[in-house]
Amino acid sequence: MRKWHLLLFILLLIGSSFTPAMAKEELQHDKELWSAVKPLDTIMSFMNTGAHPDDERSHLLAYLSRGLGVHTASIIANRGEGGQNEIGGELGNGLGIIRSREMIEASKVTGVKVFHLSETTSDEIYDFGFSKSPAETLEKWGEEVTYERFIRLIREYQPDIVMPSFLDVESQHGHHRAINQLSLKAFEDAADPNVFPEQLDEGLETWQIKKLYLPANAENATIGVEVGDYDPVYGKTYPQIGEESRYLHKSQGMGREIEPGPQTEYLKLVKSSVGDIPDKESSIFEGISYNFNEYAKTLKKGDNRIKGSLQKLHKELEEVKDAYPRHEEVLKESHEALKEVRKTIKKVNKFSFREVDKNDLLHRLEVKETQLQNVSMVASQINVKVDVKKPVLTQGTKTSVAIEIVNQGKETLKELDLSLLVPKDWEVKGNKKTETLETGEKTTAHFIVTVSDKANYYQPYEEEVLATKVTYKVGKEEASITAFPEETIAVLPEIGLKADVESLVVNTAQPRQEKKVTITATNYTGSDISTQVNLDLPEGWDPVKAQTLSFKNGEKEKQVSFSITTPEVMSNEKFSITPVATINGEKFNTTVQEISYDHIGTFYYLKSAAIEGVAFDLQFPDNLKVGYIESGFDKVADQLLEVGMDLTKITDVASEDLSQYDTIVTGIRAYLSREDLLQNNQKLLEYAHNGGHVVVQYNKPGDNWDPDTTAPFPLTIGSPSIEWRVTDEESEYNITKPDHPLLNQPNKITAQDWKGWVQERGLYYPMQWDDNYETFLTMTDLDGDQFEGGILMTDYGEGSYLYTNLVWYRQIQAQVPGGYRIFTNLISHGKNQ
Repeated sequence: MRKWHLLLFILLLIGSSFTPAMAKEELQHDKELWSAVKPLDTIMSFMNTGAHPDDERSHLLAYLSRGLGVHTASIIANRGEGGQNEIGGELGNGLGIIRSREMIEASKVTGVKVFHLSETTSDEIYDFGFSKSPAETLEKWGEEVTYERFIRLIREYQPDIVMPSFLDVESQHGHHRAINQLSLKAFEDAADPNVFPEQLDEGLETWQIKKLYLPANAENATIGVEVGDYDPVYGKTYPQIGEESRYLHKSQGMGREIEPGPQTEYLKLVKSSVGDIPDKESSIFEGISYNFNEYAKTLKKGDNRIKGSLQKLHKELEEVKDAYPRHEEVLKESHEALKEVRKTIKKVNKFSFREVDKNDLLHRLEVKETQLQNVSMVASQINVKVDVKKPVLTQGTKTSVAIEIVNQGKETLKELDLSLLVPKDWEVKGNKKTETLETGEKTTAHFIVTVSDKANYYQPYEEEVLATKVTYKVGKEEASITAFPEETIAVLPEIGLKADVESLVVNTAQPRQEKKVTITATNYTGSDISTQVNLDLPEGWDPVKAQTLSFKNGEKEKQVSFSITTPEVMSNEKFSITPVATINGEKFNTTVQEISYDHIGTFYYLKSAAIEGVAFDLQFPDNLKVGYIESGFDKVADQLLEVGMDLTKITDVASEDLSQYDTIVTGIRAYLSREDLLQNNQKLLEYAHNGGHVVVQYNKPGDNWDPDTTAPFPLTIGSPSIEWRVTDEESEYNITKPDHPLLNQPNKITAQDWKGWVQERGLYYPMQWDDNYETFLTMTDLDGDQFEGGILMTDYGEGSYLYTNLVWYRQIQAQVPGGYRIFTNLISHGKNQ
């Protein structure tokens, strides 16, 4: 008997090697189809929480989503507005738009859904720069609004497992620490009906997170997850997929090449609602039903009326997956599974359970329904193209929309129905298609869309204003998908106005000057229009005469210039000059900033066209001649030119005659971006040694900075850099050499010059320096950390060398008078000696 069993086993084993497994090996992998099918493996969900775009744990997320099919998401707090831009000139909200889109594109690679707590540009939850304190972070964001949005997203997404990306430790960014704290707090609060009960009134349900993990190391982890496996479908390991996604964070210069090999992600379980916390775990999914089959086994006698339905559904889902990679079989099986999941949802809705969390189960079933419709769309191989004739729209205008559908699959699609999704007050006219689409057939539906006269202008973080819904049947079961135009569809003002300068500084130490302001007017209507353009000037300024611009025959842009003269007497004050266009009595004063990059597409940022100005007294030597080595990371050179300095931008250090300048200034992080500076640094030092004055603005430790040779005497930039900064823009300071010329000539520096600073005081402070350097002030951050290296200067040969890590570029670009005045003293020192 045993021999017969053994023979039967061998025959079955041999036979199995010639069935579907072999067929799969012979067929080519299809990444898109597999990415749709794989999530049917499990009913688990995972949420990663972070503060900024790029905070996601990409390697782990790629493993969970692409490797296991886990329903995976990231909650990101802000938009990264406070950072630097390595691919363009956008900063602030413009940079936030770029980083948000990069996050979305990166998450497409890993198969992760992205949510942001920040809802609009200039939202309360704004990236205000580095913070050492979670308390400061939540105070500036508004703890109540931040936490309400956080709990709302957890209740909407309903994750089984939550893991913040960073720990709440002193060496960590305050934004990261704040999100860690909210994540831990939400474990109980998301399930508490007394926490934000208004959300329940809106129809949300409470949600109990099952497990909460923190990043860990091998010593304190409850589990190590091996994520370094190679995936033959994607032709990469999961860390390599993660790095592929990180390359899309181009504005931050992220992504790296890594070799295949083992990689363990260590996690520590700190909260659990499914049992005690063990010393060690075999899986992060312990205690949670991994699929509907496991879920069915947990049902008690009084609740097992749906047991058979869940087991049958599990079998249907397995059959969909087993049909991969044959599209037509996957399509057929996915519609059978859709039928079963919908029957199960109806059954669950009817029953009253004793111990089953009905909300929990319905959520898992609804996720599977959505996933199956995605499988259907991919397996059907239908191609939907939404062509909008005018992607840029204005209020009250019309555009035509053509929706083309091609059935590239091998299965007939029945009862095909198209509808256009637009805001409720827009008008849609056209022909909807309800028909059968055979293999290889194409159909096109045409619509005319009229934009509402009161349509909201484009906002980059809101949902798309135009999409198409496609519904069809395979067999008797219906599926629907939503498709979007490839281009961004935006409702913009009829005319946009952009001044050639975004800010204006009036140096009251110089004679009254006439300034020329050029306004570029952009016609977004696509039609012939005429407009009057004028400048709304501050009270007491001489008015200018309005000028008429006419756009004809498709003309899009025209320019108009105004000459304005500052008043004879101006006190230290801020002012605003606003360009205004008038069309048929309606006034427009908006700048439309177009943001377009190949890796994210085209988007828009609408902001006030106002030129913000400030007037103050700024002294500098009449014959001071400055050479500025720009890094591309700051706009200080342009700002200094505006206040009347004799400044030249040095484009090539190797060929430039440095001796013609009194002072050479390097932009922030210039040793990273300027290869000519790096290769000719000795020339810069010789310039100082021969009598010149060098001012070097901050660099990071990794910006090609050699502690022993870059500066004339050893100077080491602080590391880890996260600890060597003063984040409080109003931090306490102490001038240790109040009588030194550096703080008295040509501008007498007072307490007023240290007020009104923005974002922070200093970054990447030096941690060690040679005794030849003098120091001039100390600064104390909110956490009590005190630094004295914000300005270091030394005599060198016949000249001098000054290194400063205070953030002058932020102050000067934000029109902080003290930033101009102190920095001008630093660069004037050579003339003052």
